[in-house]
Amino acid sequence: MEVIEIQHPHHFQQDAMPQAVMALGYFDGVHLGHQEVIKMAKKIADEKGIKSAVMTFDPHPSVVLGKNVQHVDMITPLQQKIEIIEQLGIDRLYLVHFDLAFASLLPQEFVDQYIIGLHIKHVVAGFDYSYGKMGKGTMETLPFHSRNQFTQTIIDKLTLGEEKISSTFIRKCLKEGNVDALSDLLGREYSIKGHVVHGDKRGRQIGFPTANVESDDAYLIPSTGVYAVEAHVLGQWYQGVCNVGYKPTFNKESDGKPTIEVHLFQFDEQVYDQPMEVRFYQKLRGEQKFNGIESLVAQIEKDKQEAIRYFNKK
Repeated sequence: MEVIEIQHPHHFQQDAMPQAVMALGYFDGVHLGHQEVIKMAKKIADEKGIKSAVMTFDPHPSVVLGKNVQHVDMITPLQQKIEIIEQLGIDRLYLVHFDLAFASLLPQEFVDQYIIGLHIKHVVAGFDYSYGKMGKGTMETLPFHSRNQFTQTIIDKLTLGEEKISSTFIRKCLKEGNVDALSDLLGREYSIKGHVVHGDKRGRQIGFPTANVESDDAYLIPSTGVYAVEAHVLGQWYQGVCNVGYKPTFNKESDGKPTIEVHLFQFDEQVYDQPMEVRFYQKLRGEQKFNGIESLVAQIEKDKQEAIRYFNKK
């Protein structure tokens, strides 16, 4: 997949760009609803015999437009988003740098410069997609703004039960630690990629060596607690348990980001500085403060056995 980074204003000439069918959206999470949009763009592109494309934006619009918003943690940070979109078979990704000048484009200007100007012949977007200054352009206004230069397909909302599959709902699940629901929303388990860093090494001292994973990007971290997980390291997947939190048994403060600490079953390798991906399957319990090391060790053993039972059933 070709990734084309665009700074506004762009200087691409329409005739120099290949004709394409383009999916439009921010696509945080690239969840099943987003995948419907992207797959439809690919299907129509294949039928027309032209390129398939996705347009997305970076940074998150709320960082540019929101009051006092410095940073937004993502369900899928940019690099992971790019990887997933590539796996869906898309030919080109237009990555537009979102800034105030770009956000100030009128709906017609956005269409002229970023759809017609990029030689897009068909647009696919969700029913609630908006574009242009203050989101005044909608899928209802798109045919008017198209100047008859392209056609469009609207994808209706996708639901799980009565709940709309959305980034907002996925964020709610993560905040509540409801990670076992996410595979039905994302089409995959929620995962975080990072590197193993040096910790306080208490786990090894109490018989449960752990890998402290520092995320490589601005991931949205599930709520504090203990989870049944799988981790990919040294070329293999291993089952384990993961504590997300502030280790209140040892620490008085709970400031900053929680740590991600993984104990892998049947694993005893030194993996400092190695890349590791952690997949979250089920929350086993909330984070607790224990009276001493013995009660902590006993609980970790219970967590381990519960995770093993979970994976055996699965």
